[in-house]
Amino acid sequence: MARYLISFDDGAMTFSEEELAEAGEASHAVVREAQEAGVWVFGGGVERQRASVVAIDGTVTDGPYPETKAVVGGFSIIDVPTREDALKWAAKIAAACRCAQEVREIMPDATV
Repeated sequence: MARYLISFDDGAMTFSEEELAEAGEASHAVVREAQEAGVWVFGGGVERQRASVVAIDGTVTDGPYPETKAVVGGFSIIDVPTREDALKWAAKIAAACRCAQEVREIMPDATV
């Protein structure tokens, strides 16, 4: 099994206010389906805000602002046997969220 990060950019969900409840329920239905299938690890939306960047010396600076740079708007982490499986789940999430999803494999932790 491999873990995959499925994510979308902040601002990618471009539907009307009237469609928000329907999109929210569709998204939750996909999460429930992934949980029932045993592939769901974790996920959620990311609060729209500026980030803080912490340098290797501990210095903290303001990070990218959502208004000026693409930032993550939400993500899901799933654990599936193949990339093709991850792409199938990403397609379900994309349809529910009504926006394109990026899929990246998470490197395994050698200490586990």
